[in-house]
Amino acid sequence: MIHPELTVLIPFYNEEGNVLPLLEEIHQALDGMAFEVICVNDCSGDATDVELRQAETRWADSVKVFTHVRRAGKSAALFTGLKAARGAWTQLLDGDGQNDIADTVRIWNQQIRDQDTGRLGIIAGKRNSRNDSGFKWLQSRIANGVRRFVLRDTATDTGCGWKLIRTEAFRELPFFASMHRFLPALIKRAGWDIREELVNDRARWHGQSKYGFLSRLGAGIFDLMGMFWLIRRGGYGVAAEWDDPRA
Repeated sequence: MIHPELTVLIPFYNEEGNVLPLLEEIHQALDGMAFEVICVNDCSGDATDVELRQAETRWADSVKVFTHVRRAGKSAALFTGLKAARGAWTQLLDGDGQNDIADTVRIWNQQIRDQDTGRLGIIAGKRNSRNDSGFKWLQSRIANGVRRFVLRDTATDTGCGWKLIRTEAFRELPFFASMHRFLPALIKRAGWDIREELVNDRARWHGQSKYGFLSRLGAGIFDLMGMFWLIRRGGYGVAAEWDDPRA
């Protein structure tokens, strides 16, 4: 089996109708590249599981599916998939079709392939347009501004699901619920560099968003307080003897 350069990691929760078109698009875009796709079904209650099993059969050499036995949330789904990731870089995509794998191809060729990536730990997507309501756009602007002021992570759109992460850096991060909202800050805390790139934001293909304003607001406040505490407790040590770009 060819060792993949890139792992595409996608959490799914009730994404019936999106699974097969998304995986078809990924395979077409990454044709000729050594990659794997890891899908994590977070206890969906619709036909997501059926579609994922069809995908695993159709693309047996590249697609691996994991299914949570109970609902655990997006961050837990990412860590489930991360345990099996073999690529040196891991591309995070949402399962609703809003993220564009074409951005991965473009940025990979420009900034990763045959490049000295140095201390780069994450390339975070910044949506060049928003296919959301004006109210959701305003929510995001306020939340990102407050988070950036408190955590000093310089990222301007952490709500964007498109993130290309050095797998080694990802594995060093502490796990907690909703930590996926703070990936740039956590990567920076671990001593890696963060970068932001404009990416395409498309309309959701099928289904409805899983996030509401009040639920995000309540959880976000407590999560931000926890992150504020964590960031100010320092980062990791790096030994001179390690083959580590941070040294």
